[in-house]
Amino acid sequence: MTNNSLWRKFCRFGTISLIIFMITILTSSPHRSVAETDQVHWEYSGESNAYVWGLLSPEFESCTLGNQQSPINITNVDSRQAAESGEIKFNYQLSNVTVVNNGHTIQVNYEPGSTISIDNQEYELLQFHFHTPSEHKIDNQASAMEVHFVHKNDAGKLAVVGVMMNSGVENPLIAQIWQAVPDGNKANQTKSMTFNAADLLPSNKTYFSYEGSLTTPPCSEGVSWNLLLEPIEVSPQQITTFENIFHNNARPIQALNGRSIEFHQGQTP
Repeated sequence: MTNNSLWRKFCRFGTISLIIFMITILTSSPHRSVAETDQVHWEYSGESNAYVWGLLSPEFESCTLGNQQSPINITNVDSRQAAESGEIKFNYQLSNVTVVNNGHTIQVNYEPGSTISIDNQEYELLQFHFHTPSEHKIDNQASAMEVHFVHKNDAGKLAVVGVMMNSGVENPLIAQIWQAVPDGNKANQTKSMTFNAADLLPSNKTYFSYEGSLTTPPCSEGVSWNLLLEPIEVSPQQITTFENIFHNNARPIQALNGRSIEFHQGQTP
C-alpha cells in the first residue's frame, strides 16, 4: 500500500471520528436547544404540573426563580388615580386565521397587519388563545374563561391583552372558532376561517397594566400585561365545549413581589 493510500484512509478515519465526537458532545450537553425545549413535556396537572415547571428544564427556571411572574390577582387598585398613559389603540383587521389545538389550548394564529399601540409603541397581533378558568383574578374573583391576545413589537417585546369571559349569551365569533377546532389532542390546523379579532373585544377599553411574564413555560419575563376591566360573554354551552377539551389550563396565581398595577381609563362607547 502506498503512502498516499494510507494518508487517504487516515483522513477518512479522522473525519468520521470528529463527526462522532461532535455528535456525542451535542447530545450530552445539559443545555438543550430551543427545538428540544419545545419537546419538554409539561402540563397543568399530574407529575409535570405548574408547580414544578421550573424543574423540568434549565430553560424553564424562570417559572420557579422569576419574581415578575403571571398571572396575578388584580386587587387594591384605586380607580380614582388613573395612570397618565392613555388608552390602548386597537387596529385589528379582517384576517384569514389558523385554528390550532396545540395540546395546551386552542390558539388562533393571525395574519400580519393588525396592531395595537400602547404609549406610542406599536405591537403586531400574532395570535390569541384561551384559558379556563381565567388565569387572572380581579378582586379575588376568577371568570369562567380568559382570552389572551399576544402581540410583539419590532424590538421583540411582548404585549398581551387579556379579556375576561363570563357566562351569559352565546358569542357568535366563539361559535365559529369552536366549530373549526381540530379533533384530537395533538397539534392540528385548519385554515378555513376569516374574521376580525376586534369582534372579541368589549366596548369599554378601560384596563389594568403591569409587568409580568408568559403564563406557560418558559415563563419568560418582560411581558407588558394589559387586562381589560369589562368582560365579554359566552354561553354556558360554549364554556362546556372548551372544558371538554381542556378541563383546566390556567396557571395558579403568582406573587406580586412589590410590582405596581396601574389603572387606565380607556375608550367608552
